[in-house]
Amino acid sequence: MGQHARDGKIRLALIAATVSSAFGTANALAQDNSQVPQGPVSRAALERQARPAALPALGTESDFVPAAPAKDYILPALEIIGFDTVLNRIDNHVIHDTQDYHVTLPSWRRNIHSSWVVDTDPFSTNQFAHPYQGAMYHGFARSAGMNYWESLGYTFAGSAFWEVFGETTRPSRNDQIASGIAGSFLGESLFRMANLVLEKENQMSPFWRETSAAAISPSTGFNRLAFGKRFDAVFNSHDPAYYGRLQLGAAGTSQNAPGLSTSLKRNEFQTNFAMDYGLPGKNGYDYTRPFDYFNFEVNVSSANAVESILDRGLLVGRSYAVGDNYRGIWGLYGSYDYIAPQIFRISSTALSLGTTAQWWLTKTIAFQGTAMSGIGYAAAGSVRTVGERDYNYGLAPQALLSARLVYDDTAALSVNAREYYVSRVAAASRGGHENISRADVSLTYRVHKQHGIALKYLWSRRDASFPVTGDQTQTRGTIGIYYTLLGKDGFGAVDWR
Repeated sequence: MGQHARDGKIRLALIAATVSSAFGTANALAQDNSQVPQGPVSRAALERQARPAALPALGTESDFVPAAPAKDYILPALEIIGFDTVLNRIDNHVIHDTQDYHVTLPSWRRNIHSSWVVDTDPFSTNQFAHPYQGAMYHGFARSAGMNYWESLGYTFAGSAFWEVFGETTRPSRNDQIASGIAGSFLGESLFRMANLVLEKENQMSPFWRETSAAAISPSTGFNRLAFGKRFDAVFNSHDPAYYGRLQLGAAGTSQNAPGLSTSLKRNEFQTNFAMDYGLPGKNGYDYTRPFDYFNFEVNVSSANAVESILDRGLLVGRSYAVGDNYRGIWGLYGSYDYIAPQIFRISSTALSLGTTAQWWLTKTIAFQGTAMSGIGYAAAGSVRTVGERDYNYGLAPQALLSARLVYDDTAALSVNAREYYVSRVAAASRGGHENISRADVSLTYRVHKQHGIALKYLWSRRDASFPVTGDQTQTRGTIGIYYTLLGKDGFGAVDWR
């Protein structure tokens, strides 16, 4: 791919619009975690359930006959090829200062026989637009009946197809990881949240259910709209325990050491949406499929559009219990992180070993936490630097600690800390390494029903060392106040007692 900021800006604008639409659907997820059918149910069946006359007295979930999920191996491949073709034609028509999308038979032959490289595209294009493009591939396959691992294969193949046939430049291995792997992680979370909306047949009209689900996972919405009953089965979620919240507020800079970065907006408006899906402790809920547990968070800022996307899910694992008051899960997690606090940025696609658990300390106080450690392929660097490489790639050992203390349905104190060491191994250039830390502390108090207020301190730090520029340190801290719309009257503590 070529070095064209316009490419990144155009893709960023399209994706930011989709993210904004997804925020508009957050109210659909901010409802009580009511019972849902335990199998894939067709759209017609959901509409029949919404009519009281069609429901038997004292009916249970077993009264509903689940529809067999549709499955089509050919259609997702054709859709991915069609999507890439349309995207290539749009890019070629809109972006006039490059020949990167003027593909020809000679460019295809050259790319087929070419070695794979690390490209120098804008950070937002490589680390944000490409994972979202991969999420589209994943959604096409998932909504056509594929399971997670099959959809991962389609996503990886779709990314390779784009690298070889969608651009005239040599295929890049960094894009293959971003689209083919990070895109699958992101796509599965979006697919699950879209289907969670579709399950809520009693809380929205069919039109708004379909519209909201399509805003969250556009490729899922496309298949449901284009093929009707063929792919209208709702994903069998197994009724997970989940906790969602939406925050709107403002933050101001409390600590700032920008280093070589040349611009900073000290005050910003922010919108944050987060969801924990499949929280441990619910009786009868098993972790047999990838992403039966996941944590998703996106933060949009007036200062720099998308400030962060944090997505992690359990790929392979199992549940465990310690005594009567402790429930947890452990195993292999997959994660995609994108963090850009104005003065620097980092993105990582990683595999980690870890655990997520809940411990009832008293009758009304619960402790929830996650601990993970693993290795990723990361890109990191400063913003608008002078004489420093824009960003660098490397293998990145990384760790996460996340904790939340919940007091009944009154308040919650959350602490999160993560660290990345972007090494010289598999780097795009020789020499240099970066150590990036990120931490936040927030206190949320429920004022009335699902409405609350939150105070949050967010701290980010980058320590870098490169042969040309030497040692550098960048730090930024912000303090913010937010209106909070809670997903339930409580704060997501699961009570199995």
